[in-house]
Amino acid sequence: MGLLTDYFRAPSAAVVVAAVQRSGGHSPVGEFDGVSAKWLEVLVVLGRLVVAATGESYRVGEHEAVWPTTPEPTGVPEDGDPWAEGPWVYEVGVEAHDALASITDPGVVAARLVATAEELDGASAGEWEPVVAELAALARRARAAGERLYCWMCL
Repeated sequence: MGLLTDYFRAPSAAVVVAAVQRSGGHSPVGEFDGVSAKWLEVLVVLGRLVVAATGESYRVGEHEAVWPTTPEPTGVPEDGDPWAEGPWVYEVGVEAHDALASITDPGVVAARLVATAEELDGASAGEWEPVVAELAALARRARAAGERLYCWMCL
């Protein structure tokens, strides 16, 4: 078992919520243009990717939760709370979206990412280069279409 993460582009959070409701919580990739990026969760590892791409510090908390639709708990969620069980969907913040879209050398960025992300311990740049390239291309397609990036995560 592990954390599954998919990134996709969509026109709005409302459209994403409707798709997640229709699917019973399954990944919207397929309905939307997207890529699978196992282990590249939006709250920590994506930040490490942004730093690897830009060399700049990353602002934690720039992503907005869109699923579950209930308020995010301030403490540990109780059993049965959708925040405890997932899936979770976040709208990727504009700065991270722009950083992904600006990637021109996915090999270099992937090498920096695996060198600095302890969450990816044992991974190689060769494994991550295609993922970085796909995310960069997805971010550029989203920008060209006037859409946003979203991350769906599930245990």
